[in-house]
Amino acid sequence: MIIKEIVNALENFAPLPLQEDYDNAGLQIGLTETEEVTGVLLCLDVTEPVIREAVEKNCNLIISHHPLIFRGVKHITGTTYVERCIAMAIRNGISIYSAHTNLDSAKNGVMYKMAEKIGLADCEIINPRFAEGSGDGLIGNLPTPLSAEDFVRFLKRTFNVKALAHNAFGGMIRKVALCGGAGAFLIGDALRSGADAFVTGEIKYHDYFGYDDKMMLCALGHYESEQFTTEIFTSIIKEVDTKVPVFVTNVNTNPIIYL
Repeated sequence: MIIKEIVNALENFAPLPLQEDYDNAGLQIGLTETEEVTGVLLCLDVTEPVIREAVEKNCNLIISHHPLIFRGVKHITGTTYVERCIAMAIRNGISIYSAHTNLDSAKNGVMYKMAEKIGLADCEIINPRFAEGSGDGLIGNLPTPLSAEDFVRFLKRTFNVKALAHNAFGGMIRKVALCGGAGAFLIGDALRSGADAFVTGEIKYHDYFGYDDKMMLCALGHYESEQFTTEIFTSIIKEVDTKVPVFVTNVNTNPIIYL
């Protein structure tokens, strides 16, 4: 199988036009038309240890959620980790592909995976912007209502979160809205959609004010909210070819450490 076939499968699942204007999803490094796949390494972020792991596992394709090349690169001198990763990938013949905000918005993408882990039913897009099933944010119903305290405990277990930031909402949680990563821009939409809780990766300090008597706000952590993205990548690849060696990185690329 050539790399291009995997790229096509990824883009059929999460078309590049779904990405935000500021994003840089798609092929980052490599020639995909003729290169045979030796192995695929999946990750959230491309770092030097991840590329070294790809070399050790004989993987010539890395698929990440966050793009390695996000802003313009004007020189490759090794002064930043991005420049070093680019040079290392090219030197070792490794292609890099990223599916970012297009995968966030895609049907059965990142937010659907979060909803699956939480067990939400009857899910609907909060802000439909593209084809059916695509857009910003998802809202659905818990199978059993939970108190705010029990809901926090449940989220911590489900997403393996050591410290979960939330506001002082004390009501019952029945309807949950969510968005992976930096989804605080959807707080108002989630409230208008009737959510009892809004779950995302990051919420700024001032965004918490004014919701204690209206809706619970929960910030899992950016990495934690998107950690199951590799499961989506695995499913896409295995539907194309079950024989391709696929690995999830052993490197924890979360730059935030909790003590």
